[in-house]
Amino acid sequence: MRWYHYLSYFWGGAFLVNAIPHFVSGIMGHPFQTPFATPPGVGLSSATINVLWGAFNLIVAYVFVCRVGIFEFRRTKHALVFGVGACAMAVLLAHAFGKYYGGL
Repeated sequence: MRWYHYLSYFWGGAFLVNAIPHFVSGIMGHPFQTPFATPPGVGLSSATINVLWGAFNLIVAYVFVCRVGIFEFRRTKHALVFGVGACAMAVLLAHAFGKYYGGL
């Protein structure tokens, strides 16, 4: 297994976690922060933009996890690297969005 496969799995976990709040907020019809809002990451984007941004993040996660190397959840190293990427992004998002929703 090459080193960049692990890097890809890490980022795949991160993009998958980032897709969740955008996609869920979008399908619930709620506005949410995206890089396309004004100001970026602070202002709210429409539900449609959030669904599209969440779907884009899912596609990127799929490419990083399923199209780079041979990812196997039963391999501890693969699952661990993926999980570390997912947890790192979750903590980052909790801190970033906590400022706006009182979660700090």
